[in-house]
Order: sequence, then C-alpha cells, then structure tokens
Amino acid sequence: MAHLRSRRRLALAVPVALSLTASLGFLPAAAQAAPRAASAARAADAENFAYLVNTRTDHRTNESVKKAIAKAGGTVVVAYDRIGVIVVHSTNPSFAQQIRKAPGVQSAGASRTSPVTAAGTTDEGAVQYLSKAEAAKIAGGSTAGEEPLEADQWDLRAIGADKAAKVDPGSKKVTVAVIDVGVDDTHPDIAPNFSPSQSANCVSGKADTTYGSWRPVDADHYHGTHVAGEIAAARNGIGVAGVAPGVKVSGITVAQPDANQLFFPESVVCAFVFAADHGVAITNNSYYVDPWQYNCMDDPDQRAIVDSVNRAQLYAQRKGTLNVAAAGNSNNDLDSDALVDASSPDDSTPVTRTVDPHKCFDVPTQLPGVVTVSATGVTGAKSYYSSYGDGVVDVAAPGGDKYKIPDTPSKNGRILSTLPNNSYGFLQGTSMATPHVAAVAALLKSTHPWATPAQLQALLKAQADNPGCPTDPYDGNGDGVVDATCVGGKKINGFYGFGIVNALRAVK
Repeated sequence: MAHLRSRRRLALAVPVALSLTASLGFLPAAAQAAPRAASAARAADAENFAYLVNTRTDHRTNESVKKAIAKAGGTVVVAYDRIGVIVVHSTNPSFAQQIRKAPGVQSAGASRTSPVTAAGTTDEGAVQYLSKAEAAKIAGGSTAGEEPLEADQWDLRAIGADKAAKVDPGSKKVTVAVIDVGVDDTHPDIAPNFSPSQSANCVSGKADTTYGSWRPVDADHYHGTHVAGEIAAARNGIGVAGVAPGVKVSGITVAQPDANQLFFPESVVCAFVFAADHGVAITNNSYYVDPWQYNCMDDPDQRAIVDSVNRAQLYAQRKGTLNVAAAGNSNNDLDSDALVDASSPDDSTPVTRTVDPHKCFDVPTQLPGVVTVSATGVTGAKSYYSSYGDGVVDVAAPGGDKYKIPDTPSKNGRILSTLPNNSYGFLQGTSMATPHVAAVAALLKSTHPWATPAQLQALLKAQADNPGCPTDPYDGNGDGVVDATCVGGKKINGFYGFGIVNALRAVK
C-alpha cells in the first residue's frame, strides 16, 4: 500500500503533549472534513469493537478511568500506565462517547471501523520469487568473498555496504526490531543474528512472548522476513548479505493473521512499548497504521489513534530507541496543501476524501522524531512510486525501481532479500528503503554506542550523500509526463531530505 507523513508539523492538541504541540504546531480541532467511522456494523451492539483510551499517567487517574471503562461497558485488554494508553474492547456502540466524558480521559476513540473478530505495508507490487535457475545464474556472477547471491545486490554497492562490512559489520549489542507481519527466524540467513528475547507477537495489543509467536502465519506474510534480511542477513556463505550483517534483528508481529494483514494501532502501541522495554536500539516501520491512511485531528477516533501511537513512540525514544519509517508509495508530495485519500477506512468501506497532510497524519511516519525515508533506484534517482516532500523526508535509500535496470545477472531493479521457508525474492517500495536506513543507523549505533536517538538521527543526516534536485523535469516512469517536482537545494530537498545514506561513511 502507499501513504505518507509530514512529521515536522505534527501538533497534538491534547494536554499529554503540550510540549509536543508547541514545537510541532498541531492546531486544535482544525483539520478538515473527514468521514467518521460510522459503518452499519458499528451500530450492531452485539459486535465487539476495539478502542483506545488516553489518560494522564498518574496512578489515581488510571484507576479511576479503568472503573469508568467498566461502567461504560468496556473490558480492559491491556493498560500501558506509563504512557496513559488503555486498550479496551466493548460491545456498547456508545462506549467512545461515554468514556470521553469521564474525568481524566484526554482522548478516546475506536481503533478500527470493523469488529475485533474481523496496520498495511509499503511495498509496491507483488513479490517475485527467485527460482533455482536464477539463483544459479546469480551465483555464477559472484566473486570471491561475496555471498552467493550478492552479485544481484546492487543496493549494497550503491551505499557502500559491501565495503562497510569489511571495516565494521556492526555490533551484536545493537538490535533492530522489525515491526511487521512476522519474521521467519528459521531462515538460514536470519537465524545467526536473530534475537528471540527481543521478539514478540503484539497483534492483540498485549505482547505474547511465547517462543515462535513472532513468526509469520504463512508464506504470504513475507514482508517482515524480506525486511529483516535487508537489515541483518549474515555473511555466512549462504544467500544474501544484509547492510549490517553483524547486528541483531528481532521480530515484533503486529499484522492481523488474515489475508488483509492490517496493522491496527493497539498492536503498534504494544510494539513500540515492547521494543523500548527490551533494549531495542532501532525500530523499522515499513507500514502505516490502519484503518486510516491519514488521521485527521478533527475526528475524535482518528485523533485518539494519533495520540496513543505517538505516546508509545515517544516513550520508545525516551528509552533510547530510534524509530525509522517509510514515506509511502503514492508518489505524493507530503508537503502539499491537499491530497486525495480514497482508501480509508481500509477495514470496512472506504470513502474518498481530500486531506491536508499538515493536519491529517500518516502514522507513525509523520510523528515527531521519527526518521522519514524515501526510496531510490539503481541510478540514485527517486523511485517512481516514492512519496516525497520538502521538510518531510529526512533521508533516502535504495528501495528499488523496476524502470531502472542494474548491471546485475538478473537485470532486476528491485531489492533481493530473504523470504519465508528458506526462499529469496525481489520487492520494491519505501518498505525496502527503510530497512537500509535502519541498518545504517545500527552501524552508527555500533560505532557510537552512547548516541541518543536524536544524535543518531543527526549522524544519519550528516553522513548522507545528497544528489540534489534533478535539473530536468522528473519523469519517473518514462512516459513523457512530469510526475513530481523537487523543492529545495543541494543540502536538503524534498526528494532525498538530507541525502542517500552511506554505510561506509557510517563505519568510518
């Protein structure tokens, strides 16, 4: 799926984030007309819906609100008292309206527009599995010292990751958590660097650490395994290599186990808190939180989603975790005055609406302190699908581009990485660019172990190479039509932010 965020202008107009509001400029109840989640199913009081209730963090308020939740017909699934977020299920169709009136409640709303029994990823197009014949062809093009399939990994060479691995492959003390659809830790390229103790299943909103709970439910849930391999596939003489082959990687599953693979906000809240509490240095977020591509602050349900996820990701930052997120694949200008959202809500019946991305936010991408990533192809140009925006994108990285053909055995412009069941395949998207940035951040953390999230973000920007805005009109797919306009200069611009990350420079 495709979407994006404009993190710098976020401003939560709720008491819990007054300092955030002041610095990011959220306007109180000043978004735009956004359709409410008023589906027919919601009116059916026999169905169980999920809600987020956000409160002050003192013990007395938490206990008072929990009693009010029970009185309004709600059941607490899990309470994150440290950040004042409570996940609730209720069959009362008026639950949200009632609980908003309770003393101590700062925001509350439904986290989805469909029943609980019923957040999307940002890869562009279907996966292309690598056949045995193709693998043999690629292996035939490898040179001494390379992994068998490394000849096809143009993305490693584009950011100097192949050379960086010889200098410093990264520290085992640094873990990148892949918040996604699950990670197949039995894959031989992932197993050597996988951290079970920092992995969990957060689908319910409450962390399940049962051994193996983080694994994908089936081979169709391949996205997280591909991302994990891009980050930390071991240099072990098997398959591919990751950008940071010496660091640890973990999996935190947040996607629903069905075919839709939706990422609901209570699952993402759980993931950020779990990562922070388990010593994760960096989280990789190649998705947007469902069911809304953009969450508008004048809608109480969507406002509660922004509030709760933001509390969780800020908690992670305070605990020392850097959060990296994909810009999206709509080729949208995230700094524009208006965008059309025709996909929300994606768990029931979408309604076409026009949104201002400065007032309606892609979560978690547009949240404060989150590193926003755009995608490039083999030539270093912005990928045709990648969203962008001056003052929105922080850095760029290889995400693949089917229109830009590399000089590799497969001639495939997408990104080759690991897939479940000991397989490999190609994907393209800002989902693939994000793990490259997360991995370079892990290399920086390995080199600068005491760096805070803010310092790591500054280091990411400092080591990036910025090609500047293109001199010719941008035509990503070569059809003769101008597809996007780059705003900014050589140092900072809307296509690349501060530039394309550089793994070799990060370790030097």
